[in-house]
Amino acid sequence: MQRVCFLLKVRSERLDEYRERHAAVWPEMLQALSQTGWHNYSLFLREDGLLVGYLETEDFAAAQAGMEATDVNARWQAEMAPFFESLDGARPDEAMKPLTEVFHLA
Repeated sequence: MQRVCFLLKVRSERLDEYRERHAAVWPEMLQALSQTGWHNYSLFLREDGLLVGYLETEDFAAAQAGMEATDVNARWQAEMAPFFESLDGARPDEAMKPLTEVFHLA
């Protein structure tokens, strides 16, 4: 199982709404994530907007491609894009660049 961690930055003026959106993620989005190999997926949000994402998957590239092929992901990404800083024209899911793991205690 591959462990993936990534960072994004949520706009400070949108933190409360971002939390609200993730308290009620669309059921079809949750189903698509599960079906495309996203497991043990968590998002952690710091008060300054730093967002840390963590997930486990057999193949991150395949999991991303699977989500890319879904209509629900396109709709979700379009709605979420305005919440983030520094996407440089990318969708939030395209800006997820995995961090290099330097230590793990199993």
